[in-house]
Amino acid sequence: MKVRHWCILAVLAMGLARTATAAEPWFEELKKNATPQQLYTFLYALPKGGDLHNHLPGAYLSEWMWDEALAQKARGYTYYTKVKINNCVDFGANEFSPDRYLLLFRTIGGSSYAKLDDCQKGEYKALGALDDRERNAWLNSQRLDKPHEGRHEFFEAHWFRIDEMIRNPYFVAELLYKNMEAFGKEGVVYLELQNGLDGYLKADGSSFTRDEVANIVRARLKAKDAVATGVTVRFQNSLLRFTPDAEERLKELYAINDAYRDLYVGVNMVGREDDDKGYPLRFLPTLRELRHKYPDIKLSIHAGEVDEPNSHIRDTLLLGADRIGHGVNLISDPETMLRMRHGPYMVEINLVSNLLLEYVQKYSQHPFPEYLRVNIPVALSTDDRGMWDSNMTDEYFVAVSEFNLSWEELTQLGRNSLKYSFVDEPTKQRLLADYEKRVQAFAQQFQKQGWTALKDVKPVSYSFLCKQYKVCLQ
Repeated sequence: MKVRHWCILAVLAMGLARTATAAEPWFEELKKNATPQQLYTFLYALPKGGDLHNHLPGAYLSEWMWDEALAQKARGYTYYTKVKINNCVDFGANEFSPDRYLLLFRTIGGSSYAKLDDCQKGEYKALGALDDRERNAWLNSQRLDKPHEGRHEFFEAHWFRIDEMIRNPYFVAELLYKNMEAFGKEGVVYLELQNGLDGYLKADGSSFTRDEVANIVRARLKAKDAVATGVTVRFQNSLLRFTPDAEERLKELYAINDAYRDLYVGVNMVGREDDDKGYPLRFLPTLRELRHKYPDIKLSIHAGEVDEPNSHIRDTLLLGADRIGHGVNLISDPETMLRMRHGPYMVEINLVSNLLLEYVQKYSQHPFPEYLRVNIPVALSTDDRGMWDSNMTDEYFVAVSEFNLSWEELTQLGRNSLKYSFVDEPTKQRLLADYEKRVQAFAQQFQKQGWTALKDVKPVSYSFLCKQYKVCLQ
């Protein structure tokens, strides 16, 4: 009887093994025969998990910002943008400050415009008064769309152009919804967004309180159209780590996370790693102090987004981070790679960002497949997708096209993006269970019906895919 019992188990195991691998051939056949447009359509329809590395102000598409900036007139906000230089200031102006004078298409609110002298007012036009040429230039100024633009344009120009628009909480709340809607249509069900509660301005230039901003966000998330997207949203606070007062600001952010736990699930550290004033171990004493006071505040920290080999990722793990943002140079730190195999840490992979910001010159240089295939947990994320003019499906398309992902690898990425999220455990388990059901149903339907299963899918793509892969769907 025992022999028979083990034989039955062996047969069942063989059957399960065949079932487990049976899904592979159909996906391999798909990759082999699909056109780029078909592959993109398949990946657009593919059930996905979450986006764990997303700077919300960087996720606004230019067209969305334009439309919403004009719509905010109903709330008393008007916006003006700089379209020319009249040499209104003397030589020696500080061109390294947020208020740099020579930056075209810097957009300001009406309260700031009113404070300008007549000469400087002549450099600005109301956003709604731009002609077609100026409007197109304004839209393009929010994107990395030219060969000479890279990380310096991104870090030193883009953010300063949009600063006053993204300090309007109503503007932010509406574009939060636009992102929920767009991500939901491509199968994403969870967003963990980097965006704070401080620095917001009313139309007259006075400040909002944190409670006022939080209530605006809560109300927008509870609105019927936002709920209908099916996307769950949580936030991280972000610390600009190279500022002189960064330690004190970190203490503030921990207090904010603790006070708004319904919205905030973690703290991040951001800013250029090649500014050594933000080196990771600078914050170890402060974090040790904070851990004496606050329970269960998670850390996901940008590290390894730099050209040189260094120990930033190892040092960042020492800070207590559970997730690493980017991790491009982890490949140059073998000891830390060994420690990260099989978890518990995850690397947030941003393929489009790393190419456009020149941390890799081509995808054959990217370490993502090495991490994936030596079992370092990874998930795909979009970083600043509005400024790239891309989406989550682009990240999946790059991964499959450049690195020949298997079906199991592809679906593990989505699974990891939920498993390693900072959302509360009951919500996480619900999202994971739903993900498994959606993936299984999607695979079964496609295997049964082929491309007919996707006949009603209307994929949306943007300029990144068109420029890089000549897949131009709209």
